[in-house]
Amino acid sequence: MSGPALSCTGVVKRFGALEVLRGIDVDVHEHEVVALIGASGSGKSTLLRCINLLEVVDDGVIRLDGEDITDPRVDADRVRGRIGVVFQAYNLFPHLSVLDNVTLAPRVVHGVARREAQASAMALLARVGLADKAGAYPDRLSGGQQQRAAIARALVNAPRLLLLDEVTSALDPELVGEVLTLVRELAGQGMTILMATHEMGFARQVADRVCFLDDGVVREQGPAAQVLGDPVEARTRQFLARIIEAGRL
Repeated sequence: MSGPALSCTGVVKRFGALEVLRGIDVDVHEHEVVALIGASGSGKSTLLRCINLLEVVDDGVIRLDGEDITDPRVDADRVRGRIGVVFQAYNLFPHLSVLDNVTLAPRVVHGVARREAQASAMALLARVGLADKAGAYPDRLSGGQQQRAAIARALVNAPRLLLLDEVTSALDPELVGEVLTLVRELAGQGMTILMATHEMGFARQVADRVCFLDDGVVREQGPAAQVLGDPVEARTRQFLARIIEAGRL
């Protein structure tokens, strides 16, 4: 490909008088992992919701493989079919088994035959270590298992881009590792990922680049080792110093 898989240029998002995103410029290239870091309220989750067209931007352009997906004439459902999203909360349907959760979109939205959808879903569940839980309901799974099921559901349509929004924040500390291991494996397999995370050590290990968001703008971005180990901006250094004090880096 020429050009990035995802390009955000001058993205602005307001909620009433509150300007949450104030001109965001972020690119993600094919097979690249980019981590968004920053304090709560810095705009990370809002940016991901804008990329998945769950929020309408007030200014700027978001392009996926060169296509302006912020054009109001764009079919949002078609775009979302190319983007996998995993949120902080698992958002699994409690009345459906793990297998049915994963096969729902292929069958209902994309018209895939049940047998074909189930075969693809079982391959994915094996990939995330949940093949033996295919018939279980979400309330019978641990938090880490539920989040891995949510990741399988996000991958079932072979998305062009995977968005991860603080996927470990709702987990007990002992369950964080199993989800991070899965994300690390996906990154190693060449998945294109944009993730918001508070796990700085994980970002250092997995991300190719890190973008530090502060008050709705990108204060600093660059290779993970540079931004997290030797940041240029004073505001980045201040943020990371607080993270170190909290024992999260």
